[in-house]
Amino acid sequence: MLIGLKLEQRALFCGCGDWSPWISDVDSRHCSQHMFDAYTFSHVQHGVLFFAGLWLLRDRISREWRLWVALFLEAAWEVFENSAFVIHRYRTATIALGYEGDSITNSLCDTLACVAGYWLASRITWKWSVAFFIAVELVLLAAIRDSLVLNVVMLVYPLEAIKQWQLGG
Repeated sequence: MLIGLKLEQRALFCGCGDWSPWISDVDSRHCSQHMFDAYTFSHVQHGVLFFAGLWLLRDRISREWRLWVALFLEAAWEVFENSAFVIHRYRTATIALGYEGDSITNSLCDTLACVAGYWLASRITWKWSVAFFIAVELVLLAAIRDSLVLNVVMLVYPLEAIKQWQLGG
């Protein structure tokens, strides 16, 4: 993942000189450049989803290997998410008009967030995992007018009505 991100010319950290670990403003140029932002929670959701999907393979793949597969999937997403194609798609189809891709530090922290979500899902029942996933969706929708589900919808099949709602209209 690190090699892929470096080949995509991702910066190590935000170039502004502000070393704050958390950035709350998703509309600023700092979003996705520091360690954590509101979208970190969607990567926790990735981990929950990966655990659920890979749990179906529990009879064929050991617990340890399922975690490695989840880690690989998240790392692959981070490289793909930072490709010119996806960055352009975010800029044209979603509210992330000024999105420039993630810093390497942000991608690493997003990957750790995925592992945290995977770990959480492995420790709670599937019902609590579903409740957690929905709760994160609702909190993100209320806080930033975006979420993992909306992000996927807007990347795959953008809807102008959703974009206008996200923009506050």
